Amino acid sequence: MISPDSPLPMKVSIFSCCVFHLLLLGSFLSACGQASSSAAADSTDFADTVAIPTVAWQAIAEEGLTLRSRIQVPPGAVRDSFPPDHFGHFLQELPLKAHGSPVHYYNGGEKPNYGVYDAVIDLPIGNKDLHQCADAVMRLRADYLYSQGRYQDIHFHFTNGFDVHYSEWRKGKRMVVQGNRTYWRQTSRASTSSESYWQYLELIFMYAGTLSLSKEMRAISVAELEIGDVFVQGGSPGHAVIVVDVARNPSTGKRFFLLAQSYMPAQELQLLKNPSNSDLSPWYEADFGEVLETPEWRFYARDLKRWE
Repeated sequence: MISPDSPLPMKVSIFSCCVFHLLLLGSFLSACGQASSSAAADSTDFADTVAIPTVAWQAIAEEGLTLRSRIQVPPGAVRDSFPPDHFGHFLQELPLKAHGSPVHYYNGGEKPNYGVYDAVIDLPIGNKDLHQCADAVMRLRADYLYSQGRYQDIHFHFTNGFDVHYSEWRKGKRMVVQGNRTYWRQTSRASTSSESYWQYLELIFMYAGTLSLSKEMRAISVAELEIGDVFVQGGSPGHAVIVVDVARNPSTGKRFFLLAQSYMPAQELQLLKNPSNSDLSPWYEADFGEVLETPEWRFYARDLKRWE
């Protein structure tokens, strides 16, 4: 804070004031005359000295209703582009709730936003405490494959290692879990409904987690980071966040990425702020080093993984 100047003396003679103002006026008129004649001689001199204001970069376009239209890339960067059938395109087009919307828990309660998220992804999560961190990551992968009709590619491992294929579920088969023993049993009619698909996902949410997710993905280096990759630490508890967008500066080679997560208790997916760089947030720099700080978890470069 700048301290105010010391007050001027309260008592000054009238004569002194008049002389001072006449001298000041004379100097001002002389200076104005010089500026005027200089401008007449060369009209470009004055224009060259005027600072032209620049528009500050705004990361958030509040009216945008998708991740791509809401989040603006950093200055000089270009967003990676993908064909319509690519997972990257699916993630960039994730629908968002209106700007300023709060994250809701599975039971309808609101998650306070203490510097955690910048946007809420507009996808239903059910009314059970199941859609948590790893579940949200698997859900996005499954939703993408489902939207492409690639039902045979939707499968995830339970924590006990059993590989649960959605294509079997669609036939009406259901999982029987007895301790560590797991097997299929035909108990229902075949169904391709969205309700049946969600029931399959809730089964995955119940018996899979960060531990199984970390085992069925392969480790990659941060230099390879691409959209759809996942930072995951398997454990109880563990955590997982997914890379939902990537941008690059073609001049400098710098890369940037966005992260989304769910958390405990089960809650809506949210686009994370960058707690380490408020000027760049919600973007993160790919050259973050060995430690990646997110609002609610600390990851390491070695935690980056990719779907097989």
